[in-house]
Amino acid sequence: MTPLSLGSLSGDKVYQELFNLTDEAEMGHIELSRSADLVVVAPATADLMAKAANGLANDLASTALLATDKPVLMVPAMNVRMWEHAATKRNVARLRADGVTVMEPDVGAMACGEFGPGRLPEPDRIAKEIRRMLAGPQGHGPLAGVRAVITAGPTREPLDPVRFISNHSSGRQGYAIAQALARLGADVRLVTGPTQLPIPDGVAASRVETALEMHDAVKANLPADIFIGVAAVADWRPVTRAKGKLKLKGGAEDKLALQLTENPDILRSVGTKRKDRPRLVIGFAAETSDVERYARAKLVRKGCDWIIANDVSGDVMGGADNEVLLVTKAGMERWPRMGKAAVAMKLAERIATVFAAPETSAAE
Repeated sequence: MTPLSLGSLSGDKVYQELFNLTDEAEMGHIELSRSADLVVVAPATADLMAKAANGLANDLASTALLATDKPVLMVPAMNVRMWEHAATKRNVARLRADGVTVMEPDVGAMACGEFGPGRLPEPDRIAKEIRRMLAGPQGHGPLAGVRAVITAGPTREPLDPVRFISNHSSGRQGYAIAQALARLGADVRLVTGPTQLPIPDGVAASRVETALEMHDAVKANLPADIFIGVAAVADWRPVTRAKGKLKLKGGAEDKLALQLTENPDILRSVGTKRKDRPRLVIGFAAETSDVERYARAKLVRKGCDWIIANDVSGDVMGGADNEVLLVTKAGMERWPRMGKAAVAMKLAERIATVFAAPETSAAE
C-alpha cells in the first residue's frame, strides 16, 4: 500500500522519515511512540523484529518501537524458512519476554511457492487481537462493578414457517455500545435479535427471535444499573402463526388479511417506576421526520432518562455511520455524523461520568 492510500483510508498523515524537519521540530518520532493506545506492527518482518528484539533504531519504525511505553502487537509475515530459523525464534522469544505480543502467523501457501507457517494472519484475527488488547483487564475501568443490559438488532415475528415481519436493523449500533461499555469495565449483558455480527469480546449474550422472547430475556437479566434499548423491536405480531406455508390461491383478487396484536413495550416496562428500575435508562428513537419532537415525547412516554434519536430515512439502518441527538430532561445535544463505534464510545464515556457522580445526575 502506498502512503497516499493509507492516508486516504485513515484520514491521517502518514509518517515515513525519521528526521523530518517539520515533524522533528516537535520531536515527531517520540510523539508518535507516546500518542497511541496500542502500537501494531503489521506486517512484522523478520528484519524489523530482529531490530526490535535487539534495541536497534535506525529508521522511523524501529525508533518509534524503541521509544514507546505503550503495548506493542507484532503481526509476523515472512517465508516459512525464515519464520522457522533459529535466529527468528530467538528474537520472537526475546520480544515476548520483553512484554511484546507476537501473534502466530497463519499456515498456508506462499507467493514463493512454499507452504507452511508464515502467512500474514487474516484481518479478522488481527482485529480480534487488537480489540482484546485495547479492552484491558476485564472488570477494570470507570464502569467496573456496573451491570448493563443492552438490546440490539431486529426482532422477527413469524407469519408461517418461512415468512416473518421484521425491519432493516443490522444490530451494529447496539453491538458497538456493548463493546464500548465492556471496554470501560462494565458487566455487559446483550440481548440480541437475529444479526450477522459476532458477539463482542467480553460480552455475555442471549440470542432471541421475537419481541416476546426479547422481553423475557430482558426480564431475566434484570436488575441492572444501566438499560439501553437499541433494538428495533416489532410493535406488532400476528395473532396466529400458520402451521404450514401460506399459499396463493391463484385468483385475480387473491388477498391476504393479517390480524395483528401489540407486542409488549420493553423500554417502557423497564423505564417506568419500579423497585428494580436501573439507575440509567436510555432509549433509541429511529424517526423519519420531526426527530427532536418525537424523541422528547418518547422520553416522557417511555420513562427514560435519555433518548438517542436519529433520522433513519437514509442509510443509517444497516450502515456504518450514525448522526444522533442526545435528548435528556435538561436539554439536547446534536452529535456530528461519525462511525457507529465512535458514537458508542462517546455514549459510554458520557455514561461513565454519570456513575462517577451522585445518583441524582442521571437524567441530566
